[in-house]
Amino acid sequence: RVKMVQLTFIARVLDGLVLAASMDEAQELVEYKNQAKQLLKKVSEFSHTRSSIETNGPSVFHYIVEDGVCYMTLCDKQYSRKLAFAYLEELHKEFVKQHGHEVPTAARPYALIKFDVTIQKLKRAYLDSRTAQSNLAKLGEELHDVQRIMLQNIDEVLGRGEKLDTLTTMASNLSMNSRAYLKDAKKLNWMATLRKVAPVAAVSLVALFCMYFYFFL
Repeated sequence: RVKMVQLTFIARVLDGLVLAASMDEAQELVEYKNQAKQLLKKVSEFSHTRSSIETNGPSVFHYIVEDGVCYMTLCDKQYSRKLAFAYLEELHKEFVKQHGHEVPTAARPYALIKFDVTIQKLKRAYLDSRTAQSNLAKLGEELHDVQRIMLQNIDEVLGRGEKLDTLTTMASNLSMNSRAYLKDAKKLNWMATLRKVAPVAAVSLVALFCMYFYFFL
């Protein structure tokens, strides 16, 4: 039997703060837990909203990003990707229903750990691919086409931190340069308008002076 969910993490995208997770104590999962926490730190508002990340072992991470929250799970590579993302979609819906309003104010890791009760319930529902097919019917067209979901390698993702930081800096610089450009453009437009209006204003002013001297002096 192919086991579906081995680990589940829910984290805030803004700062990578883990809000909730499945309480799995298996020793063989320790390395995967560390990898999951590193991956969650990599997810940002610029990341893919749906992605699968293959490990160097028999397991694969799948995650989705919804409303500033990342939902991540680890399961066997042989398990259906469609079912894995169906699990994450249901996880998202339940989490929003129960704790969505608490996400912005959570101040410590695992502040919403009580959600593990729901995680365990959904894990049992998706325990085996032979018994989980009925869950797909519940989602229907809401489930994204898994063939279009980004597939990455964990070594590439974890080794990409510096590049992501560089991209973020470039995006920030681009935004600042754009604002500076708009400011300069407005200044140039104003100066160009002034150059056009100044001669007319000068002639009008001279004409007014002449009229004043002619009629009143």
